[in-house]
Parts: sequence; structure tokens; C-alpha cells
Amino acid sequence: MSHLSEFDPEISNAIENEINRQRNGLEMIASENLVSRAVLEALGSPLTNKYSEGYPGKRYYSGNEFIDNVENLAINRAKELFGAEHANMQPHAGSQANMAAYFAMAEPGDKIMAMNLAHGGHLTHGSPVNFSGKLFNIVPYGVQQDTHLIDMNEVRDIALREKPVVILAGHTAYPRTLDFEKFRQIADEVGAYLMVDMAHFAGLVAGKAHPDPFLWADVITTTTHKTLRGPRGAVIFSKIEDRIHPEDKKNLAKKIDFAIFPFMQGGPLDHVIAAKAVAFKEALHPSFEQYAEQIIVNAQALAESLMNNGVDLVSRGTDNHLVLADLTKTGLAGKQGETLLDSVGIYTNKNMVPFDQRKPMDPSGLRIGTPALTTRGFTEDELKQVGEMIAHTLHNPNQNDILEGVRKKVEAMTQAHPLYDGWSYETPE
Repeated sequence: MSHLSEFDPEISNAIENEINRQRNGLEMIASENLVSRAVLEALGSPLTNKYSEGYPGKRYYSGNEFIDNVENLAINRAKELFGAEHANMQPHAGSQANMAAYFAMAEPGDKIMAMNLAHGGHLTHGSPVNFSGKLFNIVPYGVQQDTHLIDMNEVRDIALREKPVVILAGHTAYPRTLDFEKFRQIADEVGAYLMVDMAHFAGLVAGKAHPDPFLWADVITTTTHKTLRGPRGAVIFSKIEDRIHPEDKKNLAKKIDFAIFPFMQGGPLDHVIAAKAVAFKEALHPSFEQYAEQIIVNAQALAESLMNNGVDLVSRGTDNHLVLADLTKTGLAGKQGETLLDSVGIYTNKNMVPFDQRKPMDPSGLRIGTPALTTRGFTEDELKQVGEMIAHTLHNPNQNDILEGVRKKVEAMTQAHPLYDGWSYETPE
């Protein structure tokens, strides 16, 4: 990396500092993970130089024969990994994937039913400040106040009353699995498409550690980072045939492809698609199933440890890769808790809890995940210790000796699980 350090030492130094932050801290933001050197190598390749508007075999520019090979490899690996009929590799991010999926199935102003952001949904699931809430008529469903679980009978009642065009199953801060079969039954009953946003749990699906939405959904969107452990980007999967409008000249797969290009995006990010292909190959390895299962084992160990040490959890546990802590009884707000944990090298994110009385930018909760620590090789025994460390930090915000003790434990744990060992952006070759 001598070229960067010699030409632009300021950027090189900033990157080096970020690598060291990742090395020396416990990354527990549920939507983050740590990619392999192979993924990074593909991501930083000269494929970024190419313009490739269109799709393999149907490009608007010449010189795409090798780019076509890369994109086809990514498509075929993704289809094999998930058992999908059709895959579009080109969405730049999850938000674009969701927008394209909506426009493939609905028209502006149509009703789309999705999980309430305040109960665990995503901005693109209908927030009024997001394109989804501005362009579509969003019908929200949420969780029950006593259990913090989705009541599928209530979902059905809402769907029967509102008759949405699309029903979306997916979340960013719901620590339980979803009943895809029941969602499909409801969608069939009201004549709606079923869309699943599996951005958070895609890696768990790939590793066969989570219920499979591909058995039930018409369209599935996902990011390729998070539990899937690939580069920042997205994919749209779909059935080929359109069961809602079989008379249309374009099938569902063609509608998805058109919604990405030419409707929404221009040229794809070829270097990112190459990195996606690498990540899919990694996820096809048998060891990935062990990884996915360990993510959940670690999350459940973390949940038990937090509750045993006086930290309340939404739904009192987890079935997936994250826990959602309600800090109300600790006397801290989520923003305070996030900042406090940052100070000892544990990275989480503030998050609303269901029926939160606080504001979104200063909510009551913390979202905490295990994908990145699992990538580093942490096991359930270590996650129990991490739970204790988080609890001691939150319960003793002004006890410098306790905070210093946690910092030392963080340092010892990160040294036991080195990250990108020996790699530096600063030292010229």
C-alpha cells in the first residue's frame, strides 16, 4: 500500500487509524461485519475502471467480456447458495434494492404493508422521511406491547382491512425469526405479493440456521454485508413468473431487472460485484454453516448474560444475531449507553425500542449484534464475559476503575483474536 501512503498520507493515516480501531475494539453493531482479505482484494481491483451499463451479454459499452464473466459467476453462486430462481447483482445498496423491488411490484400511491420502524423495521419500510413513505401508502404492523412479538393474527386483520399490493416481511431490530409461511398465506388471501427483506439475516439463511424465505416469497432483497460477510452492496432475488399478474408481457424477473436498469441506476459497481462473488464462494463452503450457527449461539449467550446482569432485553432474548436492550432501568438513554461503551472499546448503536417514549436520535435502547465477533473467532463463553462487561459498564458509568478494568479486558480479548494481522497502509513497501 506504499502508493497511498506516499501520495496521500492523510487518507492513509485515517484508514490506518480505522483499521486499528477495528482491531482493538469489540465490533458489536448488528449491521456490521468483517470481510476477508480476498473480498477486500476484489473490492480494491481495477474493475472499478469499467463502465458496464446493461446486463451480461447486453451491455451498452464494449470491452465487457470479462466483466460479464464476473457478474455471471456472482449470479450463479448466489442462486446456488440460496436456491433462487433469479438474482440481480447490481443494486448499489439495500435502499436501492428495496426501491427497485417496490417499483417492480407496485405503482406510486399503492399500499405496501411493512413493519413499523419504531418496532424494528427499516427506514425503507415506510418511514415518512424516506422515499418509501413519500411515494407509497404505507400500512404498518408492529409488535405486541406485552411480548414485543409480532402477532400474525393482527397482521392478517390489517391485511384483510387494508388490501395492500405488497406485504413486506423483514426488520433491522427484531430479535426473533419471522413466520414466512404465515406471511405467504396472508398475502395469498388478499392477493398481494410477498416481499422479504433479509438484509440482516441473509447469512443465517445461507448457513441454514434460520427459516428459509425462499420457500415462500415472490421477491427477496438483501444487503451483502451484515451476516453474509461480504462487501457493502445488495442483491434482489425473485421468482421468474409473476403470480399476481401472469398476463403481463414482462415476468417478475424482467420487472426486477428493468427496475434496476434503466429505471433507477446506470452502470453497476463491477469491483463490488466481484467482491460479492468472492463472498458467495466463501458462504458456499461447509464451514459457513458452522459460522452461522455460532452467530446465534453467541447471541443467545450474550442475551442470557445481559439479563443475568440486570439489563432488560426486548422480547427477553433472541433467535437471531442481535439483541435489543432497553436501558430505561439503568437510568441511561441509548445515546449515553452507546457513548459510554465506545469509551471502553465496545461498539454498539443506540436504537428505539417498541413503544419508546424517547426521540429517535436519543432513544431508550441499544442494538447489539454478534456477527463480527463471531468472524473473529469468539465463542459463547467469551460472549458471556462480554455481556458482563457491557452490564458492568452500563451500571457504573462514573466508576473509572471499573471502566478501566473493562478496557483492559477488551484489549486482552482483541489480542487473543487478531484482525488483519500484519497489514498496514502506512509503511511503504
